[in-house]
Amino acid sequence: METNGHVHQKLIAVAPVETPNKKKSKMACPIDPAELAKLKIFVNLCSTQPELLNLPQLDFFKAFVEKLGGKVPEGTPSFAGAHKAGPKEGEEAKKAAPEPEAEKKDDSEPESDVELDNEGCVEPDNEPEQPMGDAEKEPSEEELDQANDLRSKAAAAYSEQNYEESVKLFTEAIQINSRSALYYAKRGQAYLKLVKPNACIRDCNRALDINPDSATAYKFRGRANRLLGKWEEAAKDLRQACKLDFDEEADEWLKEVTPNAKKIEQHKLKQERRRQEKELRERQERVRRAQEANRKAAEESARAGGDGDDDFLGGVGGGAEDILNAFKDPEVAAALQDIMSNPANIGKYQNNPKVMNLVTKIAGQAGGGGGFPGFGGGFPGAGAGGFPGGFPGAGAGGFPGAGAGGFPGFGGGPPSSGGPKNTTDDLD
Repeated sequence: METNGHVHQKLIAVAPVETPNKKKSKMACPIDPAELAKLKIFVNLCSTQPELLNLPQLDFFKAFVEKLGGKVPEGTPSFAGAHKAGPKEGEEAKKAAPEPEAEKKDDSEPESDVELDNEGCVEPDNEPEQPMGDAEKEPSEEELDQANDLRSKAAAAYSEQNYEESVKLFTEAIQINSRSALYYAKRGQAYLKLVKPNACIRDCNRALDINPDSATAYKFRGRANRLLGKWEEAAKDLRQACKLDFDEEADEWLKEVTPNAKKIEQHKLKQERRRQEKELRERQERVRRAQEANRKAAEESARAGGDGDDDFLGGVGGGAEDILNAFKDPEVAAALQDIMSNPANIGKYQNNPKVMNLVTKIAGQAGGGGGFPGFGGGFPGAGAGGFPGGFPGAGAGGFPGAGAGGFPGFGGGPPSSGGPKNTTDDLD
């Protein structure tokens, strides 16, 4: 039987001894703070709507909650009242999410965003198409007289503001003589008074098919386009009408539509400028990525043993620094990459002095008769002698090669490898 003193000593030996100055270590969280912020928002959302966990996509989380003893209420979530993050949650979410770039804004603004004065515009009409007559039929002298008589009656009805009767009489005249552009244009004018711009445009189109220089048809079609809010088309038609036969009324209509037409024209120019700027940014980004890929490839090659570009540039001699500097130009780098992917593409850069100067410099430094990388006996399509007339400094072999192996990393291998020559001109 142990004494109390022996028991006390045994407990001291077994129990760990804590010193007053020793602090308990804290476990570091392995989750990124940005992801934690999203997790908090998700948990808060589940707290307000626990039915959310009944969604099939969240089955794994529902199983986890139930495994810990929790209970998810039955039902489906309602998204009518969307969760609004509190001040802290909003700040954390803002930090977690990257801020959108201003230049990623949609470049195509709809034309409806242009502030136009649409006063006086009308809804398109659905007037059934009236008979257009047979354009192939040649009217007799008697029929011409009948048509002219009907045209006079139609004009009288128009002056009396009986526009429906005018349309009817012009239609009868057109069925007799379908070769008169004036009849169609005048019936279009009557349609304008009936506020049927689409019917007017149909008649004016037919009039211009018969007589492309009908100022009357351009005038009334321009007015119909104005009523439909087609400002650019209206300005174009009315400008042409005044050009063919100046008319004070047409000129007044032209002045009316010009402000809106200019706004739309300027808006389209702005859209085109944005499109071109976007294409330029994308082109620059492609060049940047190509340069980055080349840089990484060079670094990997250097780590793998120093072959590749270093061997090649060492072989071209003292001009290596100038060639490296030339490669810093994005345009030159992209062009050289294009040529290396397909030597036939060199023809695209014959008028680009920056690219051709670099190619000439490589030719002058490297020399030899190996041909373009991987293409053996010469430049594709240039025959056995290589590039037509010989490439500068390349000798009889075509594009500057690096000995029998061609361009580094292509075809038969580097100059030092002693690999076999590629003797085929097949681009495949």
